[in-house]
Amino acid sequence: MRERKQRSPLGSSNAVERFAVAGMALGEARRKNREQTWPIVIEGKRDLSALEALGFEGPIEVLNRGWDLARFITYLYEHYGTRNPDGGPSICLLMDWDRTGGRLQKTLTQRLESLDVKVCHILRNELLKALKPETRVVESLKSLATELSPFIEQEDPVESNN
Repeated sequence: MRERKQRSPLGSSNAVERFAVAGMALGEARRKNREQTWPIVIEGKRDLSALEALGFEGPIEVLNRGWDLARFITYLYEHYGTRNPDGGPSICLLMDWDRTGGRLQKTLTQRLESLDVKVCHILRNELLKALKPETRVVESLKSLATELSPFIEQEDPVESNN
């Protein structure tokens, strides 16, 4: 008889390692979002709900707010400038890692960079690599909060005010 490899409840044998990578990336982004008011640009309201469930408290900008793309990009440029105070990217783009999200990510990047706005893709790229077997959309991070939270807290411990 062939022995079956026991699978993780998350679907793959290396889920813990992948969730650690995703959680650490989310923790770093959460810290910068809170401490440096580093905005994270997402697609919709459910994405906002997911980031709030993961403890994000800084500025989160929702793309789908009824504005055309030119107005939204102008808003980002005027409110956040071209660089963060530390000289790094002034905005983090976190579109879904499906085909539509990829197109949005590319379009927003091209338009923002044409205005010399430095954009960060690290969080999206890390989540794409680490969580693709489980999800391809930001809003699903809410359902993965229990698994991701220990790794996020390890990277960005937040003291409770209670």
